Amino acid sequence: MDTMTRIAALAAECMKSLWPEAEGLPAAEELRGLLAVPPDPAMGDYAFPCFRLAKPLRMAPPKIAEALCAAWNHQDVASVQPVNGYMNFFLNRENFAAETMAALQAAGDRYGSSDLGAGKTVCLDYSSINIAKRFHIGHLSTTMIGHSLKRIFDFLGYTTVGINHLGDWGTQFGKMVCAYKKWGRKEDVEERGIDAMTELYVRFHKEAETDPSLEDEGRAWFKRIEDGDPEALEVFTWFKEVTLKDAARVYDQLGVSFDSYAGESFYNDKMDPVVEELRAKGLLVESQGAQVVDLSEDNMPPCLILKSDGATIYATRDLAAAIYRQNTYHFDKCLYVVAYQQDLHFRQVFRVLEKMGYPWAKDCVHVAFGMVSFEGEALSTRKGNMILLEDLLSQAVTKAREIIEEKSPNLENKDEVARQIGIGAVIYTDLSANRIKDIDFRWDRALNFDGESGPYVQYTHARCCSVLRKAGDLAAAVPDWSALMDDEAQSLLRLLSRFPDVIREAAEKYEPSMITRAVTDIAQAYNKYYYEHRILDGEPAGAAARIALTDAARQTIKTGLYLIGIEAPERM
Repeated sequence: MDTMTRIAALAAECMKSLWPEAEGLPAAEELRGLLAVPPDPAMGDYAFPCFRLAKPLRMAPPKIAEALCAAWNHQDVASVQPVNGYMNFFLNRENFAAETMAALQAAGDRYGSSDLGAGKTVCLDYSSINIAKRFHIGHLSTTMIGHSLKRIFDFLGYTTVGINHLGDWGTQFGKMVCAYKKWGRKEDVEERGIDAMTELYVRFHKEAETDPSLEDEGRAWFKRIEDGDPEALEVFTWFKEVTLKDAARVYDQLGVSFDSYAGESFYNDKMDPVVEELRAKGLLVESQGAQVVDLSEDNMPPCLILKSDGATIYATRDLAAAIYRQNTYHFDKCLYVVAYQQDLHFRQVFRVLEKMGYPWAKDCVHVAFGMVSFEGEALSTRKGNMILLEDLLSQAVTKAREIIEEKSPNLENKDEVARQIGIGAVIYTDLSANRIKDIDFRWDRALNFDGESGPYVQYTHARCCSVLRKAGDLAAAVPDWSALMDDEAQSLLRLLSRFPDVIREAAEKYEPSMITRAVTDIAQAYNKYYYEHRILDGEPAGAAARIALTDAARQTIKTGLYLIGIEAPERM
């Protein structure tokens, strides 16, 4: 049992003994969630706001706090003090150090993991790249938020299914096949991949300006794809393979993988049953020749299901996809990691699923995120200033290599460490702030070894590794946990003890930045401890305790970095 859980349980017992007949008192689990960390450490390590008890007890919060503190007799856990309606807890430092270190050492590299999700499945729809288009910086957030959430849910015992819902359907693919048949060469596409396909697509539109009949040819080729024509499907499938091969280079650099690449085309034969079900349930109505689901009672525009020409759209495919995923994976949650601009679309789709009578519609969640700018400039594909993700990652690694050459010229494996730092810097920047906030990517911040950045946290991990390499036989001594009663050690221990809570909360709120913040705080606390204390000096038992604390910080930082998709170099 961790310290916060124990405090909550003892405080709940204390309340029950004082007011056995009272109704509406919080149970231990609820009380644990009410414990707060005071803004000033001088006010205590934890505080319980007694305002929550004022109504059921019909007492003023300061009086409640005084009564609870007077009845508290667990000084081995914490001493208490009433302050303005709060019951403030001051931990028994030696016992707290011993209990926290015991939990950390027992769990090892699984510290913070749990079986919370045992028997439950989470589907995650993220990245969702478009076929025949390059992977650009705009795909970074969906890819890394989704990847991080997958690791977080895995760590908490859930079964996870990572889905790359490929954008591989639409008239543009008929145009591409048409362009390839007229002007393309297989050797060129094999050699230059997406760049060659993009040139063919651009040429198609340029030629169509003077020869409008090309548009009809493009539509005809897409109709052949829809109808399963072998010739059209062969080229279309090949284009997908070339795109995924190109994207695989970026995914490999980011350490990202998927369990399914079922994209829009996968649902081509699964949409008619959905349309028929909507019709059978009386949900489809005609609007200007199109078929829609009326959502006016929900203060939303109608959800378009079939266009006036009978063609399906995104909503139709997303309805089919959701139903397929529930039938296939029996998910407890289905997360859609998609930019906030698609909020209305997903609200419409989820509401239509509810109207269809699916109770699991409430388990579909749009995990929205903000936009990315680069060095203060908004990015736009149409304006031609979109930065390719592969180029950004390559630049990051090159810049990291230059910094290593300057700071650590004798470092071994410079190229490998530069890769870890450069890629980590990009990912950290993307996951450092609340996901709904817009991000402005700047090199001076991303690769700053001294600020709140990926390289700073990675360097702290490497520093811990360095201390442990120098520890030698000292680490084998029996630790004296009373050596960890100073302010710096206690500050670090408090952060380490809360780390499992951070992971759970990050999962509940679909917010990887909470883990980024936690590992940064731990890195800062360890560095302060490192500068204030001689870790390897003094009595062997005290040194062993400080070494064990260093190892706990190292492992927790490494776990936190892993959960947000960043590697942890041992030397920098």
